Amino acid sequence: MRRFLTLALVLAVTPMTVVAQDTTLADIRQQLAVLYSDINGLKTELSTTGGLTTGTAGNTPLDRLNAIESELQRLTSKTEELEFRVNRITVDGTNRIGDLEFRLCELEDGCDIGQLGDTPSLGGVDNGANVPSATPAPATGTPAMAIGEQADFERAQEALASGDFRGAADLLETFGTSYPGSPVSQQAQLLRGDALNGLNETAAAARAYLNSFSGNPQGQFAPEALVKLGVALGAVGQIQDGCITLAEVEVRFPGNANVLQAQSAMRNLGCQ
Repeated sequence: MRRFLTLALVLAVTPMTVVAQDTTLADIRQQLAVLYSDINGLKTELSTTGGLTTGTAGNTPLDRLNAIESELQRLTSKTEELEFRVNRITVDGTNRIGDLEFRLCELEDGCDIGQLGDTPSLGGVDNGANVPSATPAPATGTPAMAIGEQADFERAQEALASGDFRGAADLLETFGTSYPGSPVSQQAQLLRGDALNGLNETAAAARAYLNSFSGNPQGQFAPEALVKLGVALGAVGQIQDGCITLAEVEVRFPGNANVLQAQSAMRNLGCQ
């Protein structure tokens, strides 16, 4: 009886613990497997006594354990299903980004397709089940940066605002190399795309927009980057890819202000 009460307490506390601490579907599934094993052991003990197998259905500890076991099996199955779906989305998204990189390389002068290499998995991981939840953008202000880092970023912003597109593009390229883990790296790539677009280097701008989006597909600037990527693809003659990319804006970010811009761009491209 003491072990049954202990297990009941574990079952009562576990759901909140999983939600609060576990970060992956694989961890949740592991927790369910441990509980499933404990229930099997306890059920064996209850069955051997012979005194707990009588009574109306659901009124004995064994019946209740059977119900808990059934629910754990259902949750385990659901967890595996979600893990599979996340993995599938990760693989599909990575393949699409790789295809776009290949097409953009074909349009760029001096781009060697053989040097592209493998496309990093969407989200930066190989297993979709380990994809971390996106970090929300700060509610106010600018993300914390080092003094030199912030000064370099502001200098690039000022160059772009003044119409010095070449200077801005070069400064932002240097910024990305100097501060690869910067909290504003997605915005920096987006601005670099704008600078290259101002220089009429549309294919290179499309690559910058693609890098901005793929760096954080759920980030603050992801919808804008996706819209500009679709427009740039259409501008270099990749109409179908541009339409598909623009259609993804509403699918991924329903209700976002950039959805209207994407729809307008689709009309301009004559998307069906």
